[in-house]
Amino acid sequence: MPLIQLRDISKVYDLGEVQVAALRSTSLDIEPGEFVALIGPSGSGKSTLMNTLGCLDRPSTGSYLLAGEEIATMSRDQRARIRNQRIGFVFQNFNLLARTTAVENVELPLMYSQGLAHTERRARAVEMLQMVGLGERLDHHPSQLSGGQQQRVAIARALVNRPSILLGDEPTGNLDSKTSRDIMSMFRHLNETNGITIILVTHDLNVARNAKRNIVLRDGEVVCDTTDVSQAAKHLHQAIDEPAPKGADDEASATSPQST
Repeated sequence: MPLIQLRDISKVYDLGEVQVAALRSTSLDIEPGEFVALIGPSGSGKSTLMNTLGCLDRPSTGSYLLAGEEIATMSRDQRARIRNQRIGFVFQNFNLLARTTAVENVELPLMYSQGLAHTERRARAVEMLQMVGLGERLDHHPSQLSGGQQQRVAIARALVNRPSILLGDEPTGNLDSKTSRDIMSMFRHLNETNGITIILVTHDLNVARNAKRNIVLRDGEVVCDTTDVSQAAKHLHQAIDEPAPKGADDEASATSPQST
């Protein structure tokens, strides 16, 4: 059974006088242990698709099975439980707490897990930071860390609950090229060695080349699903040459209220 099954998923945002169709009848399967890149220009629907896969938002129509469990009809609290137990997130802007040390940032998701004593939470956070090469930076605050080190802290935080899925939203967008390569090497290692299913949102083909499967979106629809990055590049260039209709952009959807 696929880890993820989407069937005729759509997402429509009601912005008052305008309704924005961010996703249109999207169906796809993702198997356990896959490394997938969601590619597309701004307005293509890739961020909306990631929010749906990450249980951050609920689709307007369709079915989303995660490990055989229907997500589309879940409440906000039920989706929060799924996120905490099964999904780790890595964001472009790191989203670390500025006044909190690296180890405290990593420990934070465990605060929502019942039955874990403080010593166990701290031990697991230290283990994750050591795994990403920051065992000597436990007590450093984000301002004392480079961009690459901050992203490693974010990856450690995403992994501390031992999720089966790791979602990255432009995770190298704020990093220089060398640091970006280092971070992508870490993602590949997590996928190949730990078997974690990784799904990355990107508009950068250099990032997408690290994935084993590329899904290209345009105007809220999947226009290419391939293991051949050259085919993905072709469809991406076509998507860029044919911009989305006015109003159908991820920025608009991001500022609209999330469904519950």
